[in-house]
Amino acid sequence: MKIVSWNTTNKCNMYCEHCYRDAGVEAKEELNTIEGKALLDEISKAGFNIIIFSGGEPLVRSDIYELVEHASKIGLRPVLGSNGTLITPEVAKRLKDVGVKGIGISLDSLDPKKHDEFRTYEGGFTATVNGMKNCREVGLPFQVHTTVMNWNMDEILDITDFAVSLGAVAHHTFFLVPTGRGLNIEKQSLNPEQYEGLLTAIMLKQKEVNIELKPTCAPQFMRIAKEMGMNPRFSRGCLAGTSYCIISPIGDVQPCAYLNLPIGNVRTTPFSQIWNSNTIFEKLRTLDYKGKCGVCKYKQACGGCRARVAFYNNGDYMAGEKQCLYNNEQVVSI
Repeated sequence: MKIVSWNTTNKCNMYCEHCYRDAGVEAKEELNTIEGKALLDEISKAGFNIIIFSGGEPLVRSDIYELVEHASKIGLRPVLGSNGTLITPEVAKRLKDVGVKGIGISLDSLDPKKHDEFRTYEGGFTATVNGMKNCREVGLPFQVHTTVMNWNMDEILDITDFAVSLGAVAHHTFFLVPTGRGLNIEKQSLNPEQYEGLLTAIMLKQKEVNIELKPTCAPQFMRIAKEMGMNPRFSRGCLAGTSYCIISPIGDVQPCAYLNLPIGNVRTTPFSQIWNSNTIFEKLRTLDYKGKCGVCKYKQACGGCRARVAFYNNGDYMAGEKQCLYNNEQVVSI
């Protein structure tokens, strides 16, 4: 299964503190409709299965329905990443009608004030939850996305319960990587002990709920799940450059959203060519990591967060992940 995320626009009605894209205003020379459809054709040609239309906020793009419909017609599975505030009943129905198969909606706290302040959007919590309800009413599957930081980590399992109560199909937790505006709040990210503890709690919670729980940018969850005797459906923790990549609003390709390493542009080089023959992608696919990651018995299943290791190792995306507590055969006691 190969997944690509296309940041369809840099424009957004929110100004979130952690945004890796530093979204807000529309970028100059964003891919137009014709270029977007050509890109989707190339994504299909490269053998991808799932296309994530994200942003910014993809619903502010006037041709988003046309693009989604094209993706669906050529055999891609289109899904959206949204803040949910623009999903009226009419929008939800139209998204389903043009072929959207699911939508990830961001919710970072059950305290409306905290969520709204983090997203710099008054009334955001209420509008977001209403967007989820509107998806539910038209039968459009949705999942809840939560960015994890030290100030909301104690809420994560409660947000899972809230997601279940709303009818979500999944709760995906995104562990903060300092990139974009996230650089300004790096101190709010979890320390290694907190990572290990929360990932363990999430895996235990998975045994209690019937929706999918998936940590993102915390690939160690695969090791923890296996140690618990669980068999998650995911084949690997970090997918950067191996079965996933991202495309910016202006066509730059990079291994993942949080590894700010543009390696080509779809306006000058066909996407399928970039994906199949770029040297950085080829290096990531060797799994020839350094340090602890290189000798770890969970290297195939986990892979370490390549974006996080790059940030904490002067850009070396093949380094070992110092934030991981696992040390060969045993985990450091916490």
